[in-house]
Amino acid sequence: MSVSSVSTVTATSPISFQDATERGFERAQQTLRGITKIEVIGERANIDKGKIKDYEVELKIVFSLE
Repeated sequence: MSVSSVSTVTATSPISFQDATERGFERAQQTLRGITKIEVIGERANIDKGKIKDYEVELKIVFSLE
């Protein structure tokens, strides 16, 4: 039997939503062991002076408990 837990992470990137997702996943791997999946549950772009400043994603990280 397997038991999982979920953590929510917000990550940003000045490049793209994809880059923000990868950055969030890489950072989560530094702290959480046994990550089995990630789900992008939200995307936003922060605007400054009429231009996109950075891309932000909200991720649901699912990992197995030991």
